[in-house]
Amino acid sequence: QVQLVESGGGLVQAGGSLRLSCAVSVSILSINVMGWYRQGPGKQRELVATFTNGGGTNYGDSVKGRFTISRDNAKNTVYLQMNSLKPEDTSVYYCSAVRGTWSPTMYWGQGTQVTVSS
Repeated sequence: QVQLVESGGGLVQAGGSLRLSCAVSVSILSINVMGWYRQGPGKQRELVATFTNGGGTNYGDSVKGRFTISRDNAKNTVYLQMNSLKPEDTSVYYCSAVRGTWSPTMYWGQGTQVTVSS
């Protein structure tokens, strides 16, 4: 089992920044893919950013150039630095992890609310 606990959400004005954190209950070096997703009101959950254990990263088109995913292996923590925030970034942000070789399992955190005011 992998437990994920997000923090760092809140209310911010448009143009501002926030950094989300995701504390992982196991070594993130054992995780195949770590990522952030978001789900706005009445919308489907969408990809924000991911990185693989090999170091490759992937970003959703709407956040490229503004958001950065990173990790601290020693702290087993994954971060999402969000800059130049827009009202349309308002969502619940979820941390995710895919772990396992033969039967990969996807895990989710409980989510953290980010609200961007105009």
